[in-house]
Amino acid sequence: NELKKVSPSPSFDHLSTIEKDTNGEVLWVWCYPSTTASLRNLLLRKCCLTDENKLLHPFVFGQYRRTCVYPWCLSPHYLYFIKKHCHFFVLSYRIYLKYGSPVKMMESYIAVLTKGICQSEENGSFLSRDFDGRKAYLAGSIKDIVSQFGMETIILHTALMLKKRIVVYHPKIEAVQEFTRTLPALVWHRQDWSILHSYMHLHAEELEGLQMCTGYIAGFVDLEVSNRPDLYDVFVNLADSEIIIAPLAKEAMTMGKLHKEIGQLIVQSAEDPEKSDSQVIQDIALKTKEIFTHLAPFSEASDAGKVFLNVEALKQKRFPPATENFLYHLAAAEQMLKV
Repeated sequence: NELKKVSPSPSFDHLSTIEKDTNGEVLWVWCYPSTTASLRNLLLRKCCLTDENKLLHPFVFGQYRRTCVYPWCLSPHYLYFIKKHCHFFVLSYRIYLKYGSPVKMMESYIAVLTKGICQSEENGSFLSRDFDGRKAYLAGSIKDIVSQFGMETIILHTALMLKKRIVVYHPKIEAVQEFTRTLPALVWHRQDWSILHSYMHLHAEELEGLQMCTGYIAGFVDLEVSNRPDLYDVFVNLADSEIIIAPLAKEAMTMGKLHKEIGQLIVQSAEDPEKSDSQVIQDIALKTKEIFTHLAPFSEASDAGKVFLNVEALKQKRFPPATENFLYHLAAAEQMLKV
């Protein structure tokens, strides 16, 4: 398991080793530098080795109170590679498998932490600068999302623009993680993947941390989450290809002509066989930029230099009700309303 703070920095803050012996006992073998009781329980819950988890998921990722969590589960005969963290995990696993001691693994971890590199003639090498975080942002497929949801993709785009709470359900964690990691690309101008909580349990402590966030994308494999409307504004049932807007969010999420235009652009761009996912993202980003130009004429700067929305000026423009409503809530999401 690895912990990492949500920030542009690629540093690793914590590394731990958990084993399941032949008697089915789960053992906390080692951790560096230290961990708290709550994080320890969280990692045990996420690592797929406890009794409640029957399936072995080689690699999952999530977030808890602004700390990214990367549980990595392997048997001696199973190696699985996924980008930066998995590459480091495979190297650490090989070292641990060879020496049977966390000491050598800790030496590699500290080398990456302090120098950004660790090398081993037998087990391979790891170099931090080989992994560009910007490429990870493009790892998922926007085209696949549009293929599944079509014009309803505009609901996801609107929810993200307004910084709403999105909950995604599928019984398979791999499907949840692939889908959720791609969603922030719909609002590329923010490039904010800290809103991702891709592997959640309906556990009180986890939910308490989640509800401290103003907007998020949270992934669950327990369908019971559908009965928790206090957790979401938009619920996505991936298994049934269904998107539901919660009753309390419908007013802010009212759709109109502007949304139809954006939805059509997204669908047309995604269905173009000549366009790559990155080109589709660029098309959506350009349209998003146009939306913000609608707000510009009604914005004014305070003495402190902060930009606020002139609500009266917006009303006088007499946009269609749905457009005016959307622009108002967008300004609220961007903290452009005077309190």
